[in-house]
Amino acid sequence: MNPIQRARTDFEAYLQEVEDLVKNVLIPNENRLVDEETIPEDLTQALREYGMFAMTLPEEYGGLGLETEQHVRLQMAVTRASCVYRARFSTTVGLVCQGLSQHGTEDQRKTYLPKLASGEMTGAFALTEVMAGSDAAGVATNAKLDGNNYVINGSKRYITNANIADVFVVMARTDEGDKSASGMSAFIVEKGTPGLEVAEVDRKMGQGGAPTAEMTFTDCRVPVSALVGAQEGIGFKVAMAGINTARLHVACTSVGQAERLTQEALDYAVGREQFGQSIAQFQSVQNMLADCRAETLAAKSMILETARAIKVAPTKSQRADISCCKYFATEMVGRVADRAVQILGGAGYLCNHPVERLFRDVRLLRLFEGTSQIHQGIIARHMIEEETSAAANG
Repeated sequence: MNPIQRARTDFEAYLQEVEDLVKNVLIPNENRLVDEETIPEDLTQALREYGMFAMTLPEEYGGLGLETEQHVRLQMAVTRASCVYRARFSTTVGLVCQGLSQHGTEDQRKTYLPKLASGEMTGAFALTEVMAGSDAAGVATNAKLDGNNYVINGSKRYITNANIADVFVVMARTDEGDKSASGMSAFIVEKGTPGLEVAEVDRKMGQGGAPTAEMTFTDCRVPVSALVGAQEGIGFKVAMAGINTARLHVACTSVGQAERLTQEALDYAVGREQFGQSIAQFQSVQNMLADCRAETLAAKSMILETARAIKVAPTKSQRADISCCKYFATEMVGRVADRAVQILGGAGYLCNHPVERLFRDVRLLRLFEGTSQIHQGIIARHMIEEETSAAANG
């Protein structure tokens, strides 16, 4: 029985296999990811074979058929290794697959989801622009109907996996008179479509091997069948379907990385001696280790509780809870990473120790899928709306 079959029949045994993969294959090969433009093919193939590209989809489309709590636990397990591995499949399973699964036509689902689930195709999500990101309604890329085609013009930036993607879900404005989110639509654009160009891979502070790049669309023609859901004006809904899953997965990644950082710090503290004893015996070091474990457990518990409540698509209240998870967990891992460097001292500042790389990698988690400040606003607005509604209803 292969790992994908086991995932569908015995999740706990499958999760143990994934943990073994992380320990014996993914972590030992992390250094191969540095300064690369993508993950080497042999490691990508391992991710395919263990069903990483299929974790969020139902079995009918080649997915693992997991409940939300299960794919959350799976994501936490995988991200004890470098979060660069997550970047290779997470955009596909979240931003792309969920948008198509929840809002695509049946023909679109049958055409793309099985290939995305197997890892045969890599997906990319093209929303962010110079004036659009946290403000999704700021999208200026436009798509105009011309006979049996839409003609797309505009540019995107920070697009994860743009250089290796086979298919893009692209947000574009189809109603020039409507500058709100309701004027946006979503399109499926395949690699190699004339008029689509991808620039050189961006150089970043961390997460080497997880490529991002700018994209331009110049009179890029796609058939009307490329309109997601065969309906204009639902682009924001398509985006949010994927973004909610992606936000939960970023929170999971923060837990996985925090567990890894805590273990690295603990191992070093136990083995490092100063003043005739292990530095783990000093109370100041113990305090930092304890804070790492306590905060990581708090984030993990929050995410699991939120995931258990989600049955199909999250409700409005659950979307606010997802924001709580994303906000708390990503801020938490930043604190854990800083403590880990502090415990290691000079060793944690040198590039030959994983903690230095992990420290740089996790900084991005507080920025993408909504900055911490954006999520504070989402959470507070939901609280205020609930209070106002309760007061109005007596």
